[in-house]
Amino acid sequence: MKALVFRGPGKFEWVEKEKPTIQNPTDAIVRITKTTICGTDLHILGGDVPAVTDGRTLGHEGVGIVEEVGSGVSNFKPGDRVLISCVTSCGRCDYCKKAMYAHCEDGGWILGHLIDGTQAEYVRIPYADTSLYHIPPGTDEEALVMLSDIFPTSLEIGVINGEVQPGEVIAIVGAGPVGMASLLTAQLYSPAEIIMIDLDDNRLEMSRKFGATRTVNSSKGNAVEQVMELTDGKGVDVAIEAVGFPVTFDICQQILKPGGRLANVGVHGKPVELHLEQLWIRNVKITTGLVSTSTTPMLIKTVQSGKIKPQQLVTHRFPLDQIMQAYEVFRNAPKEKAMKVILYND
Repeated sequence: MKALVFRGPGKFEWVEKEKPTIQNPTDAIVRITKTTICGTDLHILGGDVPAVTDGRTLGHEGVGIVEEVGSGVSNFKPGDRVLISCVTSCGRCDYCKKAMYAHCEDGGWILGHLIDGTQAEYVRIPYADTSLYHIPPGTDEEALVMLSDIFPTSLEIGVINGEVQPGEVIAIVGAGPVGMASLLTAQLYSPAEIIMIDLDDNRLEMSRKFGATRTVNSSKGNAVEQVMELTDGKGVDVAIEAVGFPVTFDICQQILKPGGRLANVGVHGKPVELHLEQLWIRNVKITTGLVSTSTTPMLIKTVQSGKIKPQQLVTHRFPLDQIMQAYEVFRNAPKEKAMKVILYND
């Protein structure tokens, strides 16, 4: 089979690789029909995730068709169309029993990280019964690819951790895929105002179409001052950091009102400066996290009902064997006006 493999920081290639096989009774082999590229994949290529080793197949998102199952798999059979979760869950360890699947003692985020991932023609899924989801008939599969990672991540680590409430003012720093998913899922909780902050006017305009009530271009003046002006000097109830850079984290900690919550979603590769000397007296809360995907079943239902439409984020489509070109587009997203790419292998 063909797969996209990591060759060290800044290096990757599309190569022939041995097709995965069943290693444990709880495994399933899935033929990938659609996958995508995540910002985390770019962090890996940037050298921010040293646990990823030379030769690893990248990718942790996708949908496909079950080709083979181990003897211990009971919920799935060959021919089933499935959504692959970015988080693998054994369903038995202490963390899984607490619904903290991200910290599964024999799973968590391992696809495209510690084991071969989904940017390939086939992938092995450990603990298939608790790490795959049946695709309801008639559901848009491009939408479901977005439910592998960025939508549960945005909802759980951004919106839920940020405790977004009806009538509140929230700001989202970063209008990339995770920021846009945060924008769409935040609206499930009816905030009064959603301020989107980014450097790119095209993305800010897109965010208005998706429900942002105000936008701030941080390349055109001080972002903190602009947000404070929009909020009559009060600041925001919730700031969602959706980039993973020191400067974007700093914006978030400066725009919180007393009692505000900072929900960090972005993947950070460098230290940030925490101004605790200013924050302690303002009764703010800061949360971080790795998604557990506990909201995935609910999100599937919201997609079925049309309440959210993740497919809106798809701007580019490529055959899977053009993945190198797709990476170039995704890495140059502002120039290419790209949000999410779909790689199809139907």
